[in-house]
Amino acid sequence: MTLETRTNNQTLETRDDDGKSVVVGLGVSYGGTAEIGDSFREVFAPGAFARSINEDVLALFGHDRNRVLGRTTAGTLRLREDARGVHYEIDLPDTTDGRDLAVSVARGDIRGTSFGFRAVRETWDDTANPPVRTIHEAVLREISPTADPAYEDTTIAMRSLDAARKERRSSNYNHAARRLRMKISLDLKGRE
Repeated sequence: MTLETRTNNQTLETRDDDGKSVVVGLGVSYGGTAEIGDSFREVFAPGAFARSINEDVLALFGHDRNRVLGRTTAGTLRLREDARGVHYEIDLPDTTDGRDLAVSVARGDIRGTSFGFRAVRETWDDTANPPVRTIHEAVLREISPTADPAYEDTTIAMRSLDAARKERRSSNYNHAARRLRMKISLDLKGRE
């Protein structure tokens, strides 16, 4: 399997909490289409990375494996998946690369995300012009903030750790409320 890289684009912002900078964004967009050269269009199906986001994934500066910004196994890169795609949070290191990235995101120079992956299961629609490659399952290897992403609907932002925790709690609350409403609805239907 060949390691492939793709790039995504969305507005990013920067935030700081007690001197700790956190980059957040949508690293992989499900359902979005990217033109890959002039050869084909590519789409990631929802859940394509569900099996691999808990593996050892790196956050890199410019796809450079010698410039590590974070890592899932170290807890400095966190990934989560929803219907929209794969979201990430990177606790930036207090290094030249970490500080440079924070400044570049704040200025709007770096505004998207690229990612490296290996396709595991895919289908092709050769009747479309250009052909469409749909990736149903892939292994995520790395996330890289970038200035020129291929997928226009990815994002990157800087924010404080407190804001990240608050959003996570809010998301968990909203998910729990939806599940409770669904259960009540099913219980009521069962009584009819």
